[in-house]
Amino acid sequence: MNAPAGIRGADIVVIGCGNANRSDDGVGPHVISLLRDPPLPAGVRLFDAGTDGMAVLYRARGATHLVIVDARIPEGSPGAIHEVPGAVLENPPAPSLNLHDFRWDNALYAGRRIYGDDFPAHVSVLLIEAESLELGLSLSPPVEAAARSVAARIREMAGEWLSGEAAR
Repeated sequence: MNAPAGIRGADIVVIGCGNANRSDDGVGPHVISLLRDPPLPAGVRLFDAGTDGMAVLYRARGATHLVIVDARIPEGSPGAIHEVPGAVLENPPAPSLNLHDFRWDNALYAGRRIYGDDFPAHVSVLLIEAESLELGLSLSPPVEAAARSVAARIREMAGEWLSGEAAR
């Protein structure tokens, strides 16, 4: 059984989503690489899910806290960071025979229904607005800067959850 949110014993999973071959769409995996050095404390697990929504479902199981990082479609403010509770973004998957149609927002919805109490009670999603989703391997400067800010925010969140400060 999982420890209640906000106390010692929290198990935190951070998942970066996105396609690293599509410029800023790769910001989720990039944040995961930023979080690897220096390493996070015990109790925090990092995963690069790429574009595999099903991986989110499986990796989140058993954790007390889940953080998802992904790019947001360009809307004129490249690098803007949006922190959203996961419950706001949960979406049932559309009927499909194609697993590429199953995204992380579908995984949040399905995971909660399939795993019940064994799915994280606390889910945060950090979205970084992209500047470009064109083919390419590098992030735009505003998205690179935002990735560093998001990595710092995740370190802060993990520290609070692991120390129990979030429960006070």
